[in-house]
Amino acid sequence: ATVLTGFLGAGKTTLLKRVLSEDHGHKIAIIENEFGEENIDNDILVSDTKEHIVQMSNGCVCCTIREDLRTTLQELAEKKRKGELDFDRVVIETTGLADPGPVAQTFFMDDEIAESFLLDSVLTLVDAKHAAQTLNDRQEARRQIGFADQIFISKSELVAKDELDALQHRLKHMNPRAPQHIVHFGEIGIDKVFDLRGFNLNTTLEIDPDFLNEGHDHHQHDAEHCDHPSHAHDHHGDHDHVPGHGHHHHHDDDVKSFVFKSERALDPAKLEDFLGAIVNIYGPRMLRYKGVLFMKGTERKVIFQGVHQLMGSDLGPAWAADEVRNSKMVFIGLDLPKDIFFQGLDKCLV
Repeated sequence: ATVLTGFLGAGKTTLLKRVLSEDHGHKIAIIENEFGEENIDNDILVSDTKEHIVQMSNGCVCCTIREDLRTTLQELAEKKRKGELDFDRVVIETTGLADPGPVAQTFFMDDEIAESFLLDSVLTLVDAKHAAQTLNDRQEARRQIGFADQIFISKSELVAKDELDALQHRLKHMNPRAPQHIVHFGEIGIDKVFDLRGFNLNTTLEIDPDFLNEGHDHHQHDAEHCDHPSHAHDHHGDHDHVPGHGHHHHHDDDVKSFVFKSERALDPAKLEDFLGAIVNIYGPRMLRYKGVLFMKGTERKVIFQGVHQLMGSDLGPAWAADEVRNSKMVFIGLDLPKDIFFQGLDKCLV
């Protein structure tokens, strides 16, 4: 299952139309949140049909949510089991202002859903033309960025290069673990949309390398969020921001990320207590977090990740003989107190 989210007008509908009409060989069920301002029914579906699941000509299935997501997913799974519907994937389109959090949590909390569906990733579409304004005005839009496993930026041809650079820079500070792709008119390769494994407990913790090297003092907590409002990162040499050019407010977003790193081993019991306490207190404000950890007492990497209050962990592969053992964690959330996290994590080190 893939969750597709993004601002109104960012091109979700264009993308969905492509998925629903193109001959891509995937059998996809699309679940539409029908409170959307722009339903795709008008163009593709017969709007007056009573049936809320419609089979498309290219093997796709389209479905509008009448009750809640859980019921709809169960109904789809049951129809598939009975052989009434054939699909391999589900794409859930959330409305323009929805928080993807509860949608993602459905796949973890509900055993019945977890048995039939695997949540692959959250994709967020961003409209370059209106992004700065929307991100300034709407916390829901900022949360959608924090949740993303992959960010697609549409309408980039409508903005100047420095405006696009500033937007990408801003998005990277909010979410350094989601790769950003610039797309034209919803033209996104299906390979960029499916099988991204954003929720897999795997050892890839992709953090944008620029985010890690933004000229901060490189002691152990080196990947800080940038705290200098006036600091337009001129030291990269590739940005020629004019001072006072209006980029500075980008660093005041409430959705921020930070990375904790250490080459000292973590004490499993202390870490479990600390993370449990943190999630208990800050869970609703923690959007996504993930870590690949060097733990005392095991030769294997430990991987953990979470969405809001839900956290899972697993043993990964063994550390290679020539590998530097270290821990790296990224936290993405709303005004999370970085110093409390860092002090607490420091105390968990052996």
